[in-house]
Amino acid sequence: MRIDIVTKEFPPEIYGGAGVHVAELSRVLAGSVELQVHAFGAPRDVEFHGASVHSYPVPEELAEANPAVQTLGVDLAMLSEIAGADLVHSHTWYANLAGHLAAMLHGIPHVLSAHSLEPLRPWKAEQLGGGYAVSSWVERTAYESAAAIIAVSAGMRRDILECYPGVDPGRVKVVHNGIDVARWQPAENPEAVRALGIDPDRPSVVWVGRVTRQKGVSYLLRAAALLPERVQVVLCAGAADTPELAAEVAALIAELKSARGADGVVLIERMLPRDELIQVLSSATVFACPSIYEPLGIVNLEAMACGAAVVASAVGGIPEVVDDGVTGVLVPLEQAADGSGKPQDAEQFVRDFAAALTSVLEDPQRAEAMGQAGIRRVQEHFSWESIAEQTLEVYRSVL
Repeated sequence: MRIDIVTKEFPPEIYGGAGVHVAELSRVLAGSVELQVHAFGAPRDVEFHGASVHSYPVPEELAEANPAVQTLGVDLAMLSEIAGADLVHSHTWYANLAGHLAAMLHGIPHVLSAHSLEPLRPWKAEQLGGGYAVSSWVERTAYESAAAIIAVSAGMRRDILECYPGVDPGRVKVVHNGIDVARWQPAENPEAVRALGIDPDRPSVVWVGRVTRQKGVSYLLRAAALLPERVQVVLCAGAADTPELAAEVAALIAELKSARGADGVVLIERMLPRDELIQVLSSATVFACPSIYEPLGIVNLEAMACGAAVVASAVGGIPEVVDDGVTGVLVPLEQAADGSGKPQDAEQFVRDFAAALTSVLEDPQRAEAMGQAGIRRVQEHFSWESIAEQTLEVYRSVL
């Protein structure tokens, strides 16, 4: 059986949870099937754990086009090399059109994995302009036509059926995201984290992610102002979606540093390599996930695998990962009915999040017990070998 995966992200160009998912799934699947991966970006090594990898840059004639149009150009470039596959599996809207068109062109089933949904990310209009209407059209078309849809959580499955009522519920299967438990393990290295500006002897709250509305970092920065004075706030921040959001977050960080002192806030403005990130997470007292939209949240799995207690908003698939009161604390979030995901009462959410963080920070034994419970939960429920087998079952159901 030959499976072709189409994706925007693939090593070494990974910036989010979907990219991590594709890389880990490909690593395991390549041992069971003939696997070919078609990925956006510059040329890569042609082999990945036994999988053949094809790369596709943005066509030169689209260099100045809207990013959504550039995406369509890359999708079209992939189609001829998908010929010969038994099934095509796409990840995120960026690759959904390639999967949809390949299914029609080559007469093969199209399976797609739902990592997020465009209707639930209206802030993308800030980034894409009119391209957001294009991405929304692509996603809807692919979802309504796919042979099967893999939702990364039961929460995501509910969202799919609500956003796209034309989709047959029988075609939507839940297969959780996972983590490589052999690689993600506690690894404390006090000297290494000191080199990053982190004091391993102070209680700390760590946040990791891209600066996007979805991740809720603005709410965390406001909550951090309410934390005990001794706590160090560590922010591992990727690029911002827009200059306006970058400016907003920078202003909040400056305000927080002014209030808590320069050494009370550590800003790492890059996505850390895995080994460094493991060291940071292993040193954390609490990992914070204030997301307003999170289909599952691989980053919470990574933090738990490294032994950090997790305080997270109770949205999307997060409650399927964080066992409230056992591996961390879930913070209720009543969201606005306008589809923005914003809290109905932002100040209340900020206070509640700060209170949950403080409750764990001020009880080191509880934090340690939650961290150990998190390690066990990840190892027992979220291994990639189990997830790959469940994915193969979905493939077999449509072949």
